[in-house]
Amino acid sequence: MTPSYGPGGTPGAQGTPGAPGAQGVQANRGLQGFQGFQGKTAIVTGATRGIGRAVAGQLAEAGALVCVTARDADDVRRTAGELGGIGLAGSVADPAHPTEVTELVLREFGRIDVLVNNAATNLPYGPLMEADPDAWREAFTVNVEAPLRLVQCAWRAWMGKHGGVVVNVCTEGAGHVGPGVGAYGTSKAALLHLTRQLAGELAPKVRVNSVSPGLVRTEMARFVWEPGEPEVAAGLPLGRIGEPGDVARAVVWLASDAAGWITGADLLVDGGTRVRAAYASAPYAVHERLRSGAPPDAGTGTPGHH
Repeated sequence: MTPSYGPGGTPGAQGTPGAPGAQGVQANRGLQGFQGFQGKTAIVTGATRGIGRAVAGQLAEAGALVCVTARDADDVRRTAGELGGIGLAGSVADPAHPTEVTELVLREFGRIDVLVNNAATNLPYGPLMEADPDAWREAFTVNVEAPLRLVQCAWRAWMGKHGGVVVNVCTEGAGHVGPGVGAYGTSKAALLHLTRQLAGELAPKVRVNSVSPGLVRTEMARFVWEPGEPEVAAGLPLGRIGEPGDVARAVVWLASDAAGWITGADLLVDGGTRVRAAYASAPYAVHERLRSGAPPDAGTGTPGHH
């Protein structure tokens, strides 16, 4: 059993969930005044940093009671406390994790309205002819199988009868090839297809959509954006790299009733990456970074997360 944290970040706490904490609200100010999630609950995986943290914070700000998951127990405890929510420490690749998080949320909150599959790995990195078979399987376990298993658990436990919303975090790179990211792009392309398949199978009870970010200022992508950020930003039509909050606003909107007639869709949040060929003729700086660099944990086998 992996560590769980109740309201206020207390290990194993039981009882009535608290309201979102002020620290979490202030740190993740996004859809100001948007309170469309009052009385609803949400699960966000990979939620202690980057895009996942921004999503969890904006959902809490909008009134949702949030369950965060991530591998590091201290980070989960801190984030759950900041948001006045609950958390479960563990890897999404653990076969028991989907059941544990589903049972925790139903025990503490009594319902599951929103599921955001954000946790991911960008390993193995490099040419596919050099990809380690175990690392390849891990990429698909984390990026494709884990989202499916969590949707299955949420469907069987609550959403199949009561309805809900699923948002998967994919990548703009799923639509084309790039140096060094073959495993990541292939697994995310599979997640994109899974999103559409589930949208058809789970309708009309559950809406399933995805958000595909471009280059965002996260630790997972630091090796791409940090060396020469101005050059990278200059190649994008909107003139800057993305921030976690940019993606979070799209996720929260798709999860809201405002997107109630949308399912099976993928929302690009990429600063114009897909249309850059009509904007500038210079080489794509992101591909140059991918050719010359690598994630800091590429040789360790430790997954990175959004």
